[in-house]
Amino acid sequence: MHVNLLHRPSHALAQCRLDPGERVIAESGALVGMSTNVRVETQSGGLMSGLKRMIAGESFFRNTFTAEGGPGEVLFAPPLPGDMVVLEVGDRQWCAQSSAYVASSPEVEVKTRSGGLRGFFSGAGLFALETAGQGQMILGAFGALEEIRVDGHVVVDTGHIAAWESTLSCRIGKNTSTWLGTWLSGEGLVCHVEGRGSLWVQSRNASRYGATVGARLAPRQP
Repeated sequence: MHVNLLHRPSHALAQCRLDPGERVIAESGALVGMSTNVRVETQSGGLMSGLKRMIAGESFFRNTFTAEGGPGEVLFAPPLPGDMVVLEVGDRQWCAQSSAYVASSPEVEVKTRSGGLRGFFSGAGLFALETAGQGQMILGAFGALEEIRVDGHVVVDTGHIAAWESTLSCRIGKNTSTWLGTWLSGEGLVCHVEGRGSLWVQSRNASRYGATVGARLAPRQP
């Protein structure tokens, strides 16, 4: 699979070119368009796997796109306007926010894992994704994406984390020396990222954006 990212960073679109018989797996709803010789199959990967993804904020089903009778092309995009990135999976494995996943090679196993209650209260969600296998994974972001090389310890707002290398450890904690200071700061909990590896952050926080826009909307009429 060859992936070409178009219209970055504001309205990114992933153009996936497939050889005959080649496949790509994508989040339900990520499709923008495809060539007429691409066949689509919808699978949940099992009841428990589908339920985990649904609880994590993903779709119950994922779609498999296969080029038949010749080369094929599929276009994917995330639900919010922003950037996209293609991560190589193999020598490096990744964890990602569940909302960031767009598509991946069939040889890449994308599993849902629990982030614990602290992740829920931080706004990061109860679940994250982790990879195994070898291939490519396409992620989407809200806003621009920036890669940070971590060698030690950095602190990032949980709503701005898109993905991190599995060599890094992420710990949810307070952003000041006291819990009172954390509450008064208005920033909420943050993620302490430690170790050596790559961290991808998005420039916009979807939850805060939604709250800001929602507060400006007229009340719904009964």
